[in-house]
Amino acid sequence: MRTGVIVAAHPGVEDLAVRAEELGLHSFWVYDTPMVHGDPFVALSLCAKATSRIRLGIGVTSPALRSAPAAASGLASLNALAPGRIICGVGTGNTARRTLGMRPTTAARLENFTAALQDLCAGRSTEYREGDRVRDIRFLHTGTHVNTADPIEFVVAALGPKAVAVAGRRGTGLISFGLLDPTAWHALHDARRHAAQATPHDPDSHTDSRADSYVVTSLHLLDEDEDPHGDPARDATGHLVMSLLAFAADTPAFAEQLGPEEGEAVRRLLDRRGTTSTAPDRHTKLYPNYLGHIAPQDRDLVLPSLMNTLALVGTRDDLLTRITALEQAGIDELLIQPVIDPPTEMARLAKLLT
Repeated sequence: MRTGVIVAAHPGVEDLAVRAEELGLHSFWVYDTPMVHGDPFVALSLCAKATSRIRLGIGVTSPALRSAPAAASGLASLNALAPGRIICGVGTGNTARRTLGMRPTTAARLENFTAALQDLCAGRSTEYREGDRVRDIRFLHTGTHVNTADPIEFVVAALGPKAVAVAGRRGTGLISFGLLDPTAWHALHDARRHAAQATPHDPDSHTDSRADSYVVTSLHLLDEDEDPHGDPARDATGHLVMSLLAFAADTPAFAEQLGPEEGEAVRRLLDRRGTTSTAPDRHTKLYPNYLGHIAPQDRDLVLPSLMNTLALVGTRDDLLTRITALEQAGIDELLIQPVIDPPTEMARLAKLLT
């Protein structure tokens, strides 16, 4: 299975990209969460200039954040710096919108956005709408300005049927965060194939023929006799667990689906942050340091049940068994979120799968 990493955009991120390339990793991604992390286009521009082989991804942007012309311009500009190495993840903006105190956009809007990006980034014209006004738009300058000749890979962020259907109809790959259940991946791939088969084939409608699947998680290789739920394992995986708890705290309907222990962890998180699940400003209390290294006082919220569900923790044999099962379920690439010591964690990932 291929491997890559995804990190927050920040000054110096290009050094991590260089190290990832030296280690032989396949891709290097940054988040697009404007009020939490740095700008992905700035970060990947630095990475593009500092590297020559590794693929560079945005995980993920959304029509709720950027217009199609603005996003396409950024992507095609990156493609001019790193021809054929750009991957664009697109989604409804679940995280990036919630950190603004807003709700994600719709699957229909996501599909229109994806189609427009595919057209524009391939040098085609596309329909652009603002209110009642509709216009055909295209890049008016290419060449040294932007690159629409080399393909850009698109992947749709999906956990459920609506987004998966978008991926099928648009001929894109999939990316999912914390989904480590092979059975669930089989279902996603079946749904994607069904949507693709039900869509009339247009050879000019898709930017690229690739339709790879990526899963984002955290990985912690246990030392001999190490507690799989001890502090080092909780620190390595806690950001993923805390992201789910924050989502649950922000979404009462989802919290109600959790088990008693997980529901109690959500209640403790809300109390600890001094907010409620209905407070208008709860996003300002729940999302600071989102996907960052957790505070020691929050380790008790990192429940073993959620660690086992969202992250890969175990011995070398344990990890390889789980990774093999994911590969057999159709996963093409494992993306790791390193937060404690990224260079060391990337080296361990490369060594594990070589």
